[in-house]
Amino acid sequence: MRFFITLLVGIAIGIAGVWYFNHNKNNSQFATAGQEIKSTAQNAGDALADKLRSWHLDRDSITNELARTGKVIRDKADAAGKTLKDATADARVTTAIKAKYVKDSDLSAWDIHVSTTDGVVTLSGSVANPDLVGKAIEEALDTDGAQRVISTLQVKPK
Repeated sequence: MRFFITLLVGIAIGIAGVWYFNHNKNNSQFATAGQEIKSTAQNAGDALADKLRSWHLDRDSITNELARTGKVIRDKADAAGKTLKDATADARVTTAIKAKYVKDSDLSAWDIHVSTTDGVVTLSGSVANPDLVGKAIEEALDTDGAQRVISTLQVKPK
């Protein structure tokens, strides 16, 4: 989630730069550069929105799926058929995900258990709200080597 916030802050800074150069400088080079920055920022924002939509990590989807099945499963569409061949790769995936949770102040690496088998990541434990289930899945899916994420995380407000 920090990645996405950083991306949005970067987009905002880019847009502020475009505004500054367009309104305070009448140089066509600055205007062209500003338009390129604006276009790139817009494309990045659209790609991010598409990624989150395709994973169905919004609060309603997660809440409904938890109520229906008690777990949340998401696949990476472009890598669904691939499997990892050795146990060390699974250990690297698990370690990378746990490291992300340690760095994230919203997610507790102590409260979320991560295991990986053949690229399938299983999350168990508890989080404070449904948004954090989505965040935990998002960070796991965004890890190289993770092909599928199965979450049995329980929502237990603190």
